[in-house]
Amino acid sequence: MSQRTYNELWADAQLELSRLLTEELPADSNRPQKDRVVFFQRLAMLYVRYLQVFRQLDKVYDQVVHPQKRRVIQAILEGVMGRVLELKNEMVEKEFSEYHYMDDVLHDLKLTPIDLEIPIPCYFINECSKELQEQKMMLTDILKMVEVTESPEPLMAKDMSQEEAIKIIQVGERARQGRLRAKLNEASRNMNRMYRINDPGTVGIELAAVSIQKVWRGYIQRKRAKIARDEEMIFLGMVMDPKYRVPCPAETTAQANEASTRIKQEEYDEDYQKSIVAVTNQLRDVEGHDMSKTMKEQIRQWFVDCRDATGSFPDYPDEEDGGSALIFAEKNPQELKEEIAAKEEEESNNKPKGKEEKKEKRGNDAEEEEAGLKMLPSAFLSDLEIGNKTFVDFWQTRNESKNFNQRHEVELIKEEKRKVIEAEIRVQVDEQMRQELAEWKLAVDKDKGGKTKGNAKKKKASKSGKKKKKEKDLTADRTLESLCQELVEQGLLKKANNVRLQDMLGDYSYLGTTLRQNDIEPMPSLSDVRQVLSLYAIIPLGMKGSQAVHEKAPLIKAILLAGPAGVGKKMLVHAICHETGANLFDLSPLNTAGKYPGKSGLAMMLHMVFKVARLLQPSVIWIEDAEKMFYKKVPKEEKELDPKRLKKDLPKSLKLIKGEDRVLIIGTTKDPISADLKSLCKMYSKIILIPRPDYGSRYILWKQLIKKWGGEVTKALDLSCLAKISDGYTPGDMVRVIQSVVTKRRILQQANRPLTAAEFVAPLAKIDPVFQEEEEALKSWYAKTPLGKKRIRAATGKEEEEAPVKGKDAKKKGKK
Repeated sequence: MSQRTYNELWADAQLELSRLLTEELPADSNRPQKDRVVFFQRLAMLYVRYLQVFRQLDKVYDQVVHPQKRRVIQAILEGVMGRVLELKNEMVEKEFSEYHYMDDVLHDLKLTPIDLEIPIPCYFINECSKELQEQKMMLTDILKMVEVTESPEPLMAKDMSQEEAIKIIQVGERARQGRLRAKLNEASRNMNRMYRINDPGTVGIELAAVSIQKVWRGYIQRKRAKIARDEEMIFLGMVMDPKYRVPCPAETTAQANEASTRIKQEEYDEDYQKSIVAVTNQLRDVEGHDMSKTMKEQIRQWFVDCRDATGSFPDYPDEEDGGSALIFAEKNPQELKEEIAAKEEEESNNKPKGKEEKKEKRGNDAEEEEAGLKMLPSAFLSDLEIGNKTFVDFWQTRNESKNFNQRHEVELIKEEKRKVIEAEIRVQVDEQMRQELAEWKLAVDKDKGGKTKGNAKKKKASKSGKKKKKEKDLTADRTLESLCQELVEQGLLKKANNVRLQDMLGDYSYLGTTLRQNDIEPMPSLSDVRQVLSLYAIIPLGMKGSQAVHEKAPLIKAILLAGPAGVGKKMLVHAICHETGANLFDLSPLNTAGKYPGKSGLAMMLHMVFKVARLLQPSVIWIEDAEKMFYKKVPKEEKELDPKRLKKDLPKSLKLIKGEDRVLIIGTTKDPISADLKSLCKMYSKIILIPRPDYGSRYILWKQLIKKWGGEVTKALDLSCLAKISDGYTPGDMVRVIQSVVTKRRILQQANRPLTAAEFVAPLAKIDPVFQEEEEALKSWYAKTPLGKKRIRAATGKEEEEAPVKGKDAKKKGKK
């Protein structure tokens, strides 16, 4: 598509975003809602609509080449992503579930379940490709060094005696002669058969012709019937036309154009960066002197005006308050002096007022809770409003007829950089004018203001001197490369597998809404798991925006993936690393056993892992078999491994992760029941239950996995039957079965003997499935988690929840 098309798509996305902002920003829009269902319906509607804007802006940002537009789009895109995360967090708090089913919303908006898939922005990896490549090169070099030092034996050639060599040659030669002799025998047998055939009569010839005709006519008729049946199925839309299965030329050209557009983006961005440097230097040389001169004249005039109005020279505004920027705010000297005095009074009376305000806020919150449900205040709506205003005021009506190639615009750079240069010069001017003001005061007002100013400075210095203690850096004298090398040698830093989140195959849960309406809690589908992990792990790790974006977004430090063996927990961890370019650290109890012994060793290990994880962020710290760290009772065979050694220190290290850090701890467990639930829930703020696949997911898994391993899906292979009989089996079990059936020899035989469902039954029967009892045990365990308890209370104790809404009487009852 052309750049004009993407500009129109951007305009459509901004139009929908402006509608959403008009609905959300007014104070009247956030009225308390007593009905929980209606409130959640509104949340779900906003979530789906913001998600569609997210999808559109992601397409636009991926293909627009104008560098200045891209920066505006990225800021709006990250704001929309932040708002989607906020709405998801609020939906979880209000519905008490990590999974939501919004069939009615999809129906109202005329969308399909595919539109609920969370897109993973391409810029997560594309724009950090150089940094990621450098990190990967460093890790691969270290891994090669470790492999060479650990396994030198395979590189050495083994000595062989002359007798052994002769025996190997004899075996090969005798085998060759045997094969040649077998071919000669077969040829001689065929010749003998040809000579033995007697001369048939006329009757025999006619019978032979009739039998050949029968076979031929039957074959031709069956072929015609098959073609007619296939044409009918294609006409009805039940089968895809074969010509559409192969990528058409238009698709290949479109993909090539997209790739060339990304290359063009890099070229334009390089030119833009060079132009910024050149324009900044030019403005500093040409306009810098005039700027400082005019500023000094204005400030001197302000000194004189203040002296005439108040009878004394004013105090110069501090850098924290904005410096001389306050002087140019179009205010009288008297008003400015009053404003500075008011600010000082507010600072002096700040502490007691803060406590009173907190109490008042708590009281107001209680009243609001009594009135009904209200949406939480958003940290991203103001940013989205600014981005939308920038688009409307500047880009929407801009005439770009002369900028066909969509290069950067120099005038825009000048407007932006003038402000930056003005701020730089203002700092220098402020220093000079402070000295000048001090000289004026000494000359004219010798006895006024000197002591108080000095005392104020001392007070400020004493306040700024109070700082929190920094954590000790145990490896301050070591380089990053040496730390990485040690972690790789110890097996704590690993290379993530090349797996994508799309490889986690699974269908949408079509019965989720129906089951919830009948007060039955459905098991989530694999599609739901994909969406949740995209929101909780991939988007927060991938957003490379400013620290403010990370600080505003809901902070998730640790996620626990719980489910039976083989459902794809480990694969999901590697997929998260691959999609975001994150480094993988392994702190599993079995992996850390025997490494860094003692308390000091444990502290050093955690310090090194978290230090390198912050320096090489985004990073994922993986803890396999997370339940072992919180065992109720350690089994006898595992006591030597000391699986609980990280139980106390790891939560302390978790507290050091701040809002701007792109570091995530992911634990995986197949037996969470054996762990202490309270300590496990304290460690992991989000617990995601990964179920065995349902019928729709199993059908997709069989089809795609058989194709992946070289098999052909024909009509002889009844996938529906396979999906039905494989109930309870995990994707890992299916992969093992397909590997055992679809061998290289079987792939060669497919042309004459296509695959059938019966071939997969025997190896499938040898594997134990995940029984219903095991799944019910997992569900009952999840019901004991904090979110599960809230969900049960919401489902069973509706009267208790509705009581506070009624008002004062309900409040009195609660106190009794």
